[in-house]
Amino acid sequence: MRLSLLATTASAAAALIAGTTPHSTPNTRSIAANTTLPVTFGAVLFQAMEMLDLIGPIDALQLVAYNRHVNLHLIAATLDPVTTAPVSPSSNTYNSSWWPTFQPTNTFDDDLDLDVLILPGGPGVRAPGLEPIVEYVRKHAPRVKCLVTICTGASLAARAGALDGRRVTTNKAAWGLITAQAPLAKWVSPARYVVDGNVWTSSGVTSGLDLIMEFIKQVYGEELSTKVATIMEFVPHAADWDPFAEINGVEPTNN
Repeated sequence: MRLSLLATTASAAAALIAGTTPHSTPNTRSIAANTTLPVTFGAVLFQAMEMLDLIGPIDALQLVAYNRHVNLHLIAATLDPVTTAPVSPSSNTYNSSWWPTFQPTNTFDDDLDLDVLILPGGPGVRAPGLEPIVEYVRKHAPRVKCLVTICTGASLAARAGALDGRRVTTNKAAWGLITAQAPLAKWVSPARYVVDGNVWTSSGVTSGLDLIMEFIKQVYGEELSTKVATIMEFVPHAADWDPFAEINGVEPTNN
């Protein structure tokens, strides 16, 4: 009975998404310099990433996949499963066994022609040995139609120089750490998310959903974004909604 109900629910969701007008003209002002819509998405995986940073945006885009042709690559240093477990055992204070793994589909050595590169954050951005990721971002950021950072994933883009000169934001709880890594960026607070040309950056964790809903709206059109939000029963926050700046003592930047 439970499996039948889940299958019925999934079918209903697919039918609702597929029911959007297939020939509606999408709003592409954020990628106005590009003549085609993004098709190939890549998301970087690393140990101790924050799951919702990755899964939230990808889940929303999976609903887009019912109505547009899109491809997803999960990219890591190797094809070994990537765990969300803390990098240092000392960080697992209570010896918990709770850490899911994700299976990469590609490695940094693959020369993928990406349209969109997604960088999740999480405790792992503070770990040593991230140079291969930073170098990958440095290589691909100038080539993609859109660079998307979620939460402290901005750290990876910052160290690659991909945020220099751009209006950007990040998790307010890690504000001092991350902003110091890109002194040439125009850091914005308060901000739930910021869009500057083809660079999309969000604040902490759940803000990735707000950002990706705006991405879907701008790239694929408001009708489809509304359908996706309805399926998810999600009401996106506006770009300037950010109570966490004050909570974390981050002053307005006026950038």
